[in-house]
Amino acid sequence: MVNNVNTNPGALIALQNLTRITEQLELTQRRVSTGLEVSSAKDNPALFALAQKQRAELGSIESVQQGIRIGVSTVDVALAAGESITDVLVEMREIASQAADPSLSSDDVDLLEEQYVALRDQLDRLVDSADIGGRNLIASGGSDLVVVAGPDGATTITVSAQDLSVGGANVTVSASSDPFAAVADDPSTMGVDESMTSSEVAQAEITAIEASIDAVSSALGQLGGGARSLELQNNILTRISDALEISIGNLVDADLARESSRLQALQVQQQLAIQTLSIANAAPNAILALFA
Repeated sequence: MVNNVNTNPGALIALQNLTRITEQLELTQRRVSTGLEVSSAKDNPALFALAQKQRAELGSIESVQQGIRIGVSTVDVALAAGESITDVLVEMREIASQAADPSLSSDDVDLLEEQYVALRDQLDRLVDSADIGGRNLIASGGSDLVVVAGPDGATTITVSAQDLSVGGANVTVSASSDPFAAVADDPSTMGVDESMTSSEVAQAEITAIEASIDAVSSALGQLGGGARSLELQNNILTRISDALEISIGNLVDADLARESSRLQALQVQQQLAIQTLSIANAAPNAILALFA
């Protein structure tokens, strides 16, 4: 029986117990709702700081990967245009082979020249189509592609630009409007003792086309090697990123199955604590029976 109406020790103990259970319940509810055991520095300063550091590194990797993906797209566009250039060069060689036939009339040669020039102009359009974001890896005077390859910003991958424009280092076909014209028919060659027939000029053009095909194939090989390097680096960063994700999860993620079970237990304990507090608060009323 309570002997002091001013102080109720039972109620105080019951209130302390209820407060403790409520705090644990709030903590468990936060873990269940967020899925995190460590959601702030207050929960665990050391683990929170380590997780934040790894999150920062993860964010840096994601930024680097974005740059690498842009670089891969730039090289892929250049490769697609370059492969089309080789296809056009093959077609040009077929026309030049026809023009090398010495039995053709001048009208036949003129017709072949029109087809040849149309294809050559297509080469320039293909080069122009390789522009992406203001960068063109196969245009004349194009700059090398330098991509940051690591979160430290110090590691880079360089993809060398390749000039695939007509008249450049790789595509050495004739830029004349009459590519198969006999040398003697060219006013600029008047007075030159040596002359070439239309058939011989076409044969020389075939040699230039074959050299261009070889040079373009070599240039595409270099671009392809650069694209491969970028893709491999992106794959490496993806594995590192996945490992960091797992590490962060191990540091801060909550065990939801365990926390859910604990939540139910705390809810029951909270209800019992409330009832205990209610009983303890009602105990002083027993003193009134002494005055009945």
